Amino acid sequence: MTAKLVYIAIASLDGYIEDADGSFTWAEPYPDLLAHVNALVRPIGTYLYGRRMYETMVFWETVEVDALDPGSRDFTGIWRQADKIVYSRTLQNRSSSDTQIVREFDADAVRKLKESSARDITVGGADLARQAMAAGLVDECHLFLHPIIVGGGKSALPDGVRIDLELLEQRRFSHGVVYLHYGVRN
Repeated sequence: MTAKLVYIAIASLDGYIEDADGSFTWAEPYPDLLAHVNALVRPIGTYLYGRRMYETMVFWETVEVDALDPGSRDFTGIWRQADKIVYSRTLQNRSSSDTQIVREFDADAVRKLKESSARDITVGGADLARQAMAAGLVDECHLFLHPIIVGGGKSALPDGVRIDLELLEQRRFSHGVVYLHYGVRN
């Protein structure tokens, strides 16, 4: 069985994962939302990251677990158990366990990883997701849209790539966050 490659993005209503200043403070994971994200990523065996996304997520490697709320403690354990592959030309050292640094995105290598993995894979980081989508590797998109318009920044979805999607699930969370789960039509 081939593992799925899933793209998960927390975005503003106008489709940005961060605003023009690089901030995403508006993307707070409220308890009900975090519980859903934890259930979503629990089956993930490998995270594929670009450098900037990895540098954001590596927080979970060193955070003091006892200081966290239960949902964040759960996420920390899930994140720490998964393998991570970081695509970066500049990153010299890994800051987390079970992490390898790869210099260039290689669609064929990711295709082989999907074929050989017993657990699903997720791709994080807008540019890396664009490359995976352009290569036809992404099987599902999970979007969490926050009720805010930030007016610009880093887009959650790529320009110049067409993918036909099928809505598989939708849900409204507290604070007006809307979840959309799409499968890629072949």
